[in-house]
Amino acid sequence: MPPSWPTAAELMTPRPVTLPVDAPVSTALGLMRSKKFHEVPVLRGSRLVGLVTFEAIARRVTRPLSTKVEHLLILPPLLSPTTPYPEVAEELLSSGLRAAPVVGARGELVGLVSRSDLVRALPGLGPLVRADRTRVDELASPASTVVRENDLCRNLVGQIRLLEEHPLPVVDRKGRLVGAVGVADLGAVLWRPVQGGKRDPRSAHTALDVEVSSIMRAPPVTVPAGTDVASAARRMARENVSSVFVVENERPVRVLSQSNLLGLVVARGRPSRGPARLEDVYVEITGLRGSADPALFADIDQVVSRGLKRITRSARPRLLSLHFAPHATHRTSDVTVEARLHTDASIFYASHTGWNLLAGVAGLLEELESQTRRASEHRRRGPAARRAVEAEEEPLDDPVLEQRIRAVSDPDA
Repeated sequence: MPPSWPTAAELMTPRPVTLPVDAPVSTALGLMRSKKFHEVPVLRGSRLVGLVTFEAIARRVTRPLSTKVEHLLILPPLLSPTTPYPEVAEELLSSGLRAAPVVGARGELVGLVSRSDLVRALPGLGPLVRADRTRVDELASPASTVVRENDLCRNLVGQIRLLEEHPLPVVDRKGRLVGAVGVADLGAVLWRPVQGGKRDPRSAHTALDVEVSSIMRAPPVTVPAGTDVASAARRMARENVSSVFVVENERPVRVLSQSNLLGLVVARGRPSRGPARLEDVYVEITGLRGSADPALFADIDQVVSRGLKRITRSARPRLLSLHFAPHATHRTSDVTVEARLHTDASIFYASHTGWNLLAGVAGLLEELESQTRRASEHRRRGPAARRAVEAEEEPLDDPVLEQRIRAVSDPDA
């Protein structure tokens, strides 16, 4: 690990705001709204027992606000003051949290380090992450999901998992970007006080029956295509937002989130000596969080491992990001899978849309392997490039899984 990486002690906010375990949810919400927090450490006496998060509260809207926060706790990763920047970024990405506690030798809470803290420090890392050479077009995710300004807030509750990743772009009737809405904005109506008195049954509306335009943040924070990542990170920190939108012709085409920036740090901070190894690759999967089928993750992991093993023949992979975006319509069960692969030499992309997730992931890995191989041959520019042949595909350990993947391309098999 390079000695110039900042540590958690240098990045954290010392003496963070905390809550006791017997504090009601209403107190936590009030604190989050006033301070713009997403996570608050919870203590029993002076001892850290967990975090209460806005997302955890939002998923339990049926619980009364008098519920004690100890019933909604999550166990966060614990960082030490000496944890280097890339490991902090990896812990936040893998846990899906926006902040994590820093604890001392006796387990006492000494600070809290957030994604915003990491993004604020990113421009100063210089050549360590090549932030001044990487463009937002290379790193940002497609703006595959947008919200209409006249949509009801009620519809956003079903998209709570998407809102946890980053705010969604809000567009007008012509598709032009007019605002952004995130999970914290939705909180403004989730627990809006209800006036006392008799309710008219003919107009039994709730606080969620308001248009998105009434809670969105406007104007949205944008950057033009071609902006370098360091400049985008500075703008993100200056505007105190968790994402910026890349626009073309007034329409959102990509979203650069804090997660994208941290992924770049994780990729650059991984070991680079010796032969390429699968253990050195960080795999990030988004869009499937909360899936009720753990077997699906196991199958995806097996397909990814097979694909990465082939990629290591021509490149040194550092980070693989897979994002699953289900098509929100009753007419199709298709899912679009976007893949981004960071290697020592470059960043590669692939996309697939279809109903068969495993076939899609397998196809993406094959496409990425082909791209890295061609790039490697191009760099060699010699006789070895002309003699290069496509490597024979390795069979999966599970023949049943292999058959399931191939069934989509050959239904008669």
